[in-house]
Formats: sequence, structure tokens, C-alpha cells
Amino acid sequence: MTAARSAGGPAAVLCGLGAWQPATVVSNDEIAERLGVTDDWIRQRTGVLSRRRVEPGEATIDLAVEAGARALKSQGHGQVDAVLLATATPDRLIPSCAPEIASRLGLSGVVAFDLSAACSGFVFALSVAAGYIAAGTAERVLVIGAETMSAVVDPDDRTTAAIFGDGAGAVVVRAGHADEPGALGPFVLGSDGSGAGLLGTELGGSLTQYSYTAEEPRPYLRMEGRQVFRHAVERMAGAIREATDRGGWSLPLVDRVAIHQANARIAQALSTSLAVPGDRWLSNIEHVANTSAASVPLLLDHSVRDGSLAAGQRLVIAAFGAGLTWGATTVVWPELTPGE
Repeated sequence: MTAARSAGGPAAVLCGLGAWQPATVVSNDEIAERLGVTDDWIRQRTGVLSRRRVEPGEATIDLAVEAGARALKSQGHGQVDAVLLATATPDRLIPSCAPEIASRLGLSGVVAFDLSAACSGFVFALSVAAGYIAAGTAERVLVIGAETMSAVVDPDDRTTAAIFGDGAGAVVVRAGHADEPGALGPFVLGSDGSGAGLLGTELGGSLTQYSYTAEEPRPYLRMEGRQVFRHAVERMAGAIREATDRGGWSLPLVDRVAIHQANARIAQALSTSLAVPGDRWLSNIEHVANTSAASVPLLLDHSVRDGSLAAGQRLVIAAFGAGLTWGATTVVWPELTPGE
């Protein structure tokens, strides 16, 4: 599906940015022996050197509040009309986490809800925010991607234990003009439910009626790595091509590409497939790992801070996740200072 801006309607323009990670750093050496591998084995297969993990009593809402507060500070004030949380690891199934996040940010009474599209969740939530703005439903929307992946990863599964980390990132989008810096381009979104069994959890929903016994496994994340890798490269490559084409760009003119930080080798494969040089691909996977829906906003925040993403650069954003889901959009990066 391709969602374009409504003719004559306002565009969604980035105007705030923030991120937050837990304090605890877990290095490859700390988990390698348990997994029966080495630090070098993890680095070569994933590109990850370390990841952040929450402490007991800390969870997704806490991370989201911190990232959201920084995005609100970045925009210059604390007012928005809606709060959207993209997450695959909510603190609970009922009620939704976003209303509590909004309340803790002093935004009680605004529209607030969760959106689940796994690692594509932030891009999907951005498209919803853009739709709210185009329809005149909201003037400003806070979009947060937050995950506590350590809650669903099997610490003994070498396929997933080394890849995932915890964190949150957020942006604020406002109503503006399609030709100004920060205006989000057309969204290319899709899903393929025939691949639902390739990545996800088997427990935790109505199929199991929320009942667990000592004999049943925890609802750990399971992944068919090779098939997920193939789909990720194919789907994101297609979405990036379509998004740039519909935005009136050609791939050689793209200055930076920000994709979901799933695995360093996915970015390498996409660079080859799209013939976009590797130095244009933003990356923070080494010390962040795969943070699912938090991945893209964390990457944007870190890239602005380290100078690898600057105002005026043409940026493509893309993600792929369980579902299977994928999405992409374009933006000319605005002058934006991340909130502290």
C-alpha cells in the first residue's frame, strides 16, 4: 500500500527528536559463554558488540516516557494533540500503555493508543500520525517507539539472545507544508501474513487463553533467521525503491539511509542490491543492537548527535519486522536538536 499526502492538505513535518536507553550495558563477553559462542562469532554474524538492558522494575512505559519527554523538549514545548506508542513489548496487554505515557508526560486527555507492527511499528505509527495531520484531526503528534526486548528473548537461544536490546526513541511531527525541510514523503507500507510463523512468540494471546503452568515455556521470541533475512532484504529494497520513486528522487541522489537496525549484514546486502554506497547507511547497531520498534528513532537521534545526519540531507527511512510487515518513507532532514 502506498499512502501519499492528501492533495492540498497539510504535511507532517518533523519538529522534535529524543531517545533513551537503560543504563545497564551487556557486552558480548557477558553472554557468549552461556550461548557457547565467542565475541567474534557474535560480531561477525550480527555486527553487535553490546546492548542495553532494563533493570528489574523498569519496562517499556518507563523508557517511552523518557524518550517522549526529550522529543517534547526538542520541539520547544510540551504540547501535542496525540501520543502514539509503537511497541511489540507492552508492559501489559490491557489497557494500552500510551494513555499512561501521556499522563506521565502531563498530556492527560489527548488521543493516545498503542500500535503493534513489530520492528516496522515506528514507520507505521509515523504514517498514522501523518494521516491525523492530513485529515486535520491533530496539529502535533508525539510518536514513540519503545521496546523491552529482554523480556521476550530466550537467554539460551543463540539465534536471538545476542541480537536484541532495550531502548526507546521518539519524534514530534507537526502540520506544515510539503515543500519544507522535515516534511515526510509518501509512505510505502505492506504486510505478508503467510510469514507470521517466521518471527514472533507462540504464547501471550487469546489462543492460549493467557494461562501458563510451570510445564509451559515462557513466551519467548522465536526466529527463522535465514528466511527472515531474505524477506527483510527483498521487502525493504522494494519499499525503498518505491518510496524514492514516489517522492520524485532517484537512489543516486539519496544522501543517507536509515533502516531498522536488525543485523549489520542486512544493511550490507541492501547496499549491494540498491547500489547505494555503504558510507550513506546510518548505523548504531554496534552498541544498541536490535531494539525493534525503537530502532529507527534511536538511530535518527544518535546519527544527529554524532554528525552523520545533518540538515538538508535527503534521507530514506525503512523498516521490516514480524508479521511480516515493512514500510518506508522519505524526508529532507530539518534543522533539529535532540532533546536532553
